Amino acid sequence: MTRLSVEMLAADAPEPITSAGHAQLGIAVLAGIAVIVLLITKFKLHAFLALTIGSLALGAIAGAPLDKVLLSFSTGLGTTVAGVGVLIALGAILGKMLADSGGADQIVDTILAKAGGRSMPWAMVLIASVIGLPLFFEVGIVLLIPVVLMVAKRGNYSLMRIGIPALAGLSVMHGLVPPHPGPLVAIDAVKADLGVTLALGVLVAIPTVIIAGPVFSKYAARWVDVPAPENMIPQRASEDLEKRPGFGATLFTVLLPVILMLAKALVDIVIDDVENPVQRVFDVIGAPMIALLASVLVGIFTLLRPAGFSKERISPLVEKSLAPIAGILLIVGAGGGFKQTLIDTGVGQMVLDISKDWSIPALLLAWLIAVAIRLATGSATVATVSAAGLVAPLAADMSTTHAALLVLAIGAGSLFFSHVNDAGFWMVKEYFGLSVGQNIKTWSVMETIISVVAGGIVLLLSLVI
Repeated sequence: MTRLSVEMLAADAPEPITSAGHAQLGIAVLAGIAVIVLLITKFKLHAFLALTIGSLALGAIAGAPLDKVLLSFSTGLGTTVAGVGVLIALGAILGKMLADSGGADQIVDTILAKAGGRSMPWAMVLIASVIGLPLFFEVGIVLLIPVVLMVAKRGNYSLMRIGIPALAGLSVMHGLVPPHPGPLVAIDAVKADLGVTLALGVLVAIPTVIIAGPVFSKYAARWVDVPAPENMIPQRASEDLEKRPGFGATLFTVLLPVILMLAKALVDIVIDDVENPVQRVFDVIGAPMIALLASVLVGIFTLLRPAGFSKERISPLVEKSLAPIAGILLIVGAGGGFKQTLIDTGVGQMVLDISKDWSIPALLLAWLIAVAIRLATGSATVATVSAAGLVAPLAADMSTTHAALLVLAIGAGSLFFSHVNDAGFWMVKEYFGLSVGQNIKTWSVMETIISVVAGGIVLLLSLVI
């Protein structure tokens, strides 16, 4: 999503579909979330059905017309699937190609040989941070999860010990470092300097990702000791394969989307002219869908052909790769539908209205507002857009560095405690095969640590620079 499209999203936010007061909306939010959690944990209902029913309960208690609630839910579901559905599918295809060609084995064996034992979580957080720099969070997940699962399985590591550092690296980059859409929107709203924000963002990100990744993963592995889910692990390539693609070719194929999207981001920064033909070309080839599609097409020649795959084997491979992700797509889509129902009933606006009279330091106020909207809507981007718009006037008299810190405070708050109304919550849960409770004790706590640590570092930096 480009900076312009995110700004248009914020500007074109729909009118609330209910005129309920703040108290009624607050009760509706709590009831909707309670219904979802109860149906999943107590009655063992599938998360897709629970999210659908919870959305209807939220709208009904908020006093919204049922037809408009249905429209909000279906719109959110469609938008979410449109945004991440193709990415998940392309990622699944690429993962299957990596697995069946032996390319994934090559990556895993090389990583295990170079970084074994205690250094493995640090290797995973480094890889995830580098890959996550130019990538959307969802794209990073679909690229990294197969490697995470295979490293955990074949290296006999705890899934949380390997998975948490990778997720932390992706999440920190997503919330704090441009060119991700959230930080870009906040930079524009408060008129912060992009270069200063990028530099300070990396400075804040390094200790944050260390604490939330390798350090926290030690405790997460004790709290939730689960094996990597067999149905999500690409199997080791057949021993009948005479050869498998080289490490260099495999790494290039995996990193190709990163290279294309990073190139787009650099061109956008250097040229910054939507009418420039060079920027328009890179806007296309650096779009997540095109970048992943290019990687899949290149993989045919760098992965499948070297492994001896004929043209007739490619179509069945693609078909087999799509079947396991059907449930994930529905759950992620329903999470998006619940989020949109929250937004359309006026919950985000309610939080903004309540917070207007708070009298606290600007950086802390920005963090708290982003936290509140994140908890209510489940969207880091919505939280960033809304909080940035609210606190932007406070940046008028700020120095360049403090304006950049204001952006980072907003980004840190937007990551606080991902739960059942966040599509990312369900992606992580399903990929790792966790229960709702296990996901809260690991993924949700990790997100909270990122938010609190990053917010604390921002406040400390504001005292010395």
